[in-house]
Amino acid sequence: MVTEKLFYQDQYLGRFTANVMKADYDGSKQFYVVLDQTAFYPTGGGQPHDTGTLNDIEVYNVEEIDGELRHFLREPIPSGSECVGEINWERRMDHMQQHAGQHILTAAFEEELGYKTLSFHLGEELCSIDLATEFLTNDDAIEVEKIANLMIIENHPIETRWVTSEEIGHYKLRKELSVTDNIRLVIIPDFDYNGCGGTHPSSTGQVGSIQVLHWEKQKKHIRLYFVCGRRVRKQLHVKHQIIRSLTSKLSAPQEELVPAVNRLLEEMNEMERANTELRTKLLEYEINELMENLEEIRGYSILKNTYHNRSMTELQQLAKNIIAQSVGTIVLFINETADKLQVVCARGNELPISMNQLLKQALPIVNGKGGGNDLIAQGGGEKLMPSVDFMNHIHEVVVESLMNDIENS
Repeated sequence: MVTEKLFYQDQYLGRFTANVMKADYDGSKQFYVVLDQTAFYPTGGGQPHDTGTLNDIEVYNVEEIDGELRHFLREPIPSGSECVGEINWERRMDHMQQHAGQHILTAAFEEELGYKTLSFHLGEELCSIDLATEFLTNDDAIEVEKIANLMIIENHPIETRWVTSEEIGHYKLRKELSVTDNIRLVIIPDFDYNGCGGTHPSSTGQVGSIQVLHWEKQKKHIRLYFVCGRRVRKQLHVKHQIIRSLTSKLSAPQEELVPAVNRLLEEMNEMERANTELRTKLLEYEINELMENLEEIRGYSILKNTYHNRSMTELQQLAKNIIAQSVGTIVLFINETADKLQVVCARGNELPISMNQLLKQALPIVNGKGGGNDLIAQGGGEKLMPSVDFMNHIHEVVVESLMNDIENS
């Protein structure tokens, strides 16, 4: 079922009339129509689909599937009816600017540095290209960006041309074609010749501008992020508002922001180091107090305590410090939160029982789960009983295990 693609005849066409040749639901129960002609561009060639309306009903997706150009709508339209389509022009123009900008930037990278483009992604906020290089300098990126924007300022025409496979040899293409028939070229004369099925403005000047944002290493290539046209202004506005906010908060002009942030980070690092030292001292004091309440059982020591909303990481460190100092001690800590009972258990390396096995015996009573090793284990479960009762249960499991060991030794 062939649909006439009006977007290839006039990429600026924003309103059109058409007849519904087919109305149906796909496998996901999404309603779609196929028209005899359309200005809606479907997803493809690295460019997202258009959106808009048909008879004031939202068109939220357009795809070419099984030879049909399907328009997915929020509400059904009967087959055979006539409809009026309207394109979301802001989205279409944005996509044309980004796509044409990518062609220009890709050509500039190849002409200036010999770096080919491996792939292109047109995102909602940012665009990216993957460059066939493992290294890119800031100076090189600035120079390429300058060349790309010069092409925009000079306002070169952007032409499209349908050619046959026999005619392709007359053009210096930047990459191999993915099709052998219905070949469509997008051409910036004497600069870029590319097989492409997307929509583009009629001249480079309509791209507005190109701004390289940043790049990152991706395996054996560089992924470079950029924006074009209206997105450049949006990025500038957002970043300017952020800078204004930072200059106010840090009481520093824009040119002094980096040194001001560096000073602030250094102060934070110093405070963190001081806090770490204080926490270490507090843990030492806490250990000394806890060790005064050891319970002795047949030559073994048990240290137990309950907490409310204590950090599990802190309790694990506390338990590790205790068994490092007292190799014949078993540590039992219960932490109670609003809806959980958590446990940390540890033992010195002179004791024979396994903390991991102990936990597996104790946690079912609270529908809990946990894990660890012979020396230290941790876990938690539902708050099905008071923390004191849960501690008594774990204590009984420990005592029983110790008694069994004494009897078997």
